[in-house]
Amino acid sequence: MIRNISKNIILGLAVASLSLPLAQAQVKSEYSYLEAFGPGFYTSDGSVYRSVSGKPGPQYWQNAASYTIKASLDDKSDRIKGSLTVTYTNNSPEDLDFVWFQLDQNLFNSKSRGQAIVPLSDSRYGSASSTFEGGYTLQNVKINNTQTTDYVITDTRMRINLPKALAAKGGQVTFAMDFEFAVPEYGADRTGILPTKNGKIYAIAQWYPRVCVFDDIIGWNVQPYTGPGEFYLEFGDFNVEITAPANHIVALGGELLNPSEVWTSTQLARYNEAKNSDKTVMIRNLAELTDKNSRPNKNTLTWKYKLINAHDVAWTSSAAFIVDGAKINLPSGKTSLALSLYPEESNGSNGWERSTEYTKASIEHYSKKWYEYPYPVAVNVASNVGGMEYPALSFCGYKAKGGDLWGVTDHEFGHNWFPMIVGSNERLHAWMDEGFNTFINEISTAHFNKGEYNMRYGNKNFLTQAIFNPSLEPVASSPQNMRERHIGYLAYYKPAYALRLLREEIIGPERFDVAFRKYIEYWAYKHPTPNDFFRTIENETGENLNWFWRGMFQNNWQMDQAISEVRYVELDPAKGALVTVQNLGKLPMPIEIEATTESGKKITTKLPVEVWERNKTWTFKLNSTEKLTKVQLDPRNVYPDFNPENNSWKTK
Repeated sequence: MIRNISKNIILGLAVASLSLPLAQAQVKSEYSYLEAFGPGFYTSDGSVYRSVSGKPGPQYWQNAASYTIKASLDDKSDRIKGSLTVTYTNNSPEDLDFVWFQLDQNLFNSKSRGQAIVPLSDSRYGSASSTFEGGYTLQNVKINNTQTTDYVITDTRMRINLPKALAAKGGQVTFAMDFEFAVPEYGADRTGILPTKNGKIYAIAQWYPRVCVFDDIIGWNVQPYTGPGEFYLEFGDFNVEITAPANHIVALGGELLNPSEVWTSTQLARYNEAKNSDKTVMIRNLAELTDKNSRPNKNTLTWKYKLINAHDVAWTSSAAFIVDGAKINLPSGKTSLALSLYPEESNGSNGWERSTEYTKASIEHYSKKWYEYPYPVAVNVASNVGGMEYPALSFCGYKAKGGDLWGVTDHEFGHNWFPMIVGSNERLHAWMDEGFNTFINEISTAHFNKGEYNMRYGNKNFLTQAIFNPSLEPVASSPQNMRERHIGYLAYYKPAYALRLLREEIIGPERFDVAFRKYIEYWAYKHPTPNDFFRTIENETGENLNWFWRGMFQNNWQMDQAISEVRYVELDPAKGALVTVQNLGKLPMPIEIEATTESGKKITTKLPVEVWERNKTWTFKLNSTEKLTKVQLDPRNVYPDFNPENNSWKTK
């Protein structure tokens, strides 16, 4: 088509370029607005189980599993023996012919899949040269009190076939079995044994056979446990009894039912004092570690615990524990108890003596900001596990001090919201717990003790080159499907960065926080998927964020905006300037430009991301009235521009 171009020619002559001509300055763009903003992001419609609004649907269901467990610790052989009874409820709309269990301790058997794929180089999840032989010995498997041999163990899973199909919509079955295993010294950084001068510290997790999740997404979730992926479990109640040597102190993430039987009278008085004190109270101090009278004069003691509406329990046992505690104040007026257990080696020099202070502050903040903490205790344990979370109990590195101890404590207790309350599938979607948690940790750290440890990481964008590196997998990949060295970037830092960007720059903190709280409220004690989160945020804020989810989560797209031209209107600085920005990368983002005039005045212009809905290049008028000395893209350094070298223009 031939059209009248005289007006365009005249306009081109009337404005003078102050930089390279546009045709010369342009670089090939990878951006496709059809790909970024195209429809069809959601590949399935809503259902009666999961609403298109992001809420659980009117017929949402999930199954339940409640456990009664009795176990004993042999600290001479480092073995645990136990028996469990599981009451399993099938709330699904279909009958079940079999039930799957997770046997995570089988990871530590030399023939496991997880051991076969441990690299020769250092790995968080184990050593290829390990000679430890772990795994379960299971006996006396019963269904409704009748012994059965109709089960198959495959690596870290066990399928128990039912003699009669378990009825849909409320059918119940009871399983029972005895189990025994050797505790690994270093169990994939999630369980282990720490030698100290006053005795071993046992960190006991993933320690009993657990029912797998059967859901409306993929049915039975039987992804093998190989180390990287964490957990996906059903909610229920726990009644647990742990028998250990009497000189040990045993703590589990739950309510201690028999404190008068396991504490000395002096320690019991201090324990009760801690429940009502905003300041840390010593329950067992350093001097008492070597005093045999600081523990009851018996061979063994049984500690009895209860935890309601949770999906797991973990515990610790040691003769080497200093113990202190304080009251946690919750918004409803209820209270919880912060407890810290740590060895002499962890005490002092801004170390674990502040653990209870950190635990209390962390939980009080999250309870007020997002959703009230539901558990009766919050137990922080110093161990050789660098940092691992379970409901109401965390294992943190015993050498941590200062900001490092605050950081790991705050992070692990933040996990009580993701995934302990909001029970997402960690084994497939690590970013939905690690990333969300890292995001709320940043806000918590800014508030703690007037910012004592705030901004330890410096510039907000200091990780851009790492977390948007083209060699990375997408955030949406499962942790088993990522290079191990990429997991920190993709499960933690990049999704946390994305949520901060969404909150602070794209939606705004007020609207985002309301939506995020709604997501927690909707999915508390339930099983959300990524789409449930995406839909909730979009519906609550009234924003179409498909472009954001595509680029930041489903793909590893890079952002690269560039100033290609700055020119005065009709050669007259008093009439303003025309600024041209190119979108070179595949990831669209809003535009923010700061122009500096000859007199030093700053002019800021912000444009929404929608300028890229049908454009690769965008020109806008800057309402300036004098000559410009500099024009800068992203002056606050808040966007993940992968190539900041082309973000500025300076006068010649």
